Amino acid sequence: MKRGPAPAKINLALVVGPPREDGRHELVTVYQRVALSDHLAVERAPATSVSGFRDDTLVRRALELAADGSGFSARISKRIPVAAGLGGGSSDAATALRLANALRDEPLGDAKLQAAARTLGADVPYFLVDGPQLGTGDGTDLSPLDLPQDYWIVLVVPRGAAKASTGHVYAAFDTRGGGQGYKERRDALLAALDAVRRPRDLAALPLNDLASSPLADELLRLGAFRADVTGAGPTVYGLFLHGEHARAARKHMASWGRTWLTAPAWYR
Repeated sequence: MKRGPAPAKINLALVVGPPREDGRHELVTVYQRVALSDHLAVERAPATSVSGFRDDTLVRRALELAADGSGFSARISKRIPVAAGLGGGSSDAATALRLANALRDEPLGDAKLQAAARTLGADVPYFLVDGPQLGTGDGTDLSPLDLPQDYWIVLVVPRGAAKASTGHVYAAFDTRGGGQGYKERRDALLAALDAVRRPRDLAALPLNDLASSPLADELLRLGAFRADVTGAGPTVYGLFLHGEHARAARKHMASWGRTWLTAPAWYR
């Protein structure tokens, strides 16, 4: 049996362009793991099965991709909120793929593992690599980033918020002409990244193209040096330099929804 955490992520920036010929959108995003994690246990089994999360589809597909003549079973212990923009399902799938691969008689190499991850979703390849990453193309082309990791993160899932499907979010983006000016926004993001030396410099990154929330303004009022929506939402994050301020902000934001206090995390 192999066990491992499946950490959540936030998008420190998300700049989205027009649809590509394959139907996906061109984008540039900054992926950052956080310490909030699901946990998985994977072992050999006569047939593929998944327990612990009845709505799973991605982990089963990941186990099927890793199968080498016999099946795998996985048990998921969920802590990451579902459909919240935190990549929980993608991280679970990547972790299942990695753990099952380690149990194979002949493990797949990194290139084949990444290729399998791409078939599962745009965020999945990110969870197989170390550290912060710049995602380009449809988000699966990854380049490592040297970003500060010494800050606190408050996550808020607004009470009563229901995430629209990713397809609906992108369709609404297209309807409002969101892809216009993509090149300029992309170049602004890359220039801001080049200038990052300390945590506060992350405040210069452009805000999320897909979603916004008034809770971001509330987190800024409470002392966050950056606040934004992650992914397609609805989770809002605030970055804080001091744990005392982050803890006070989390306590205050509890009246708005479910909250977590966490920090940047690396691979496994």
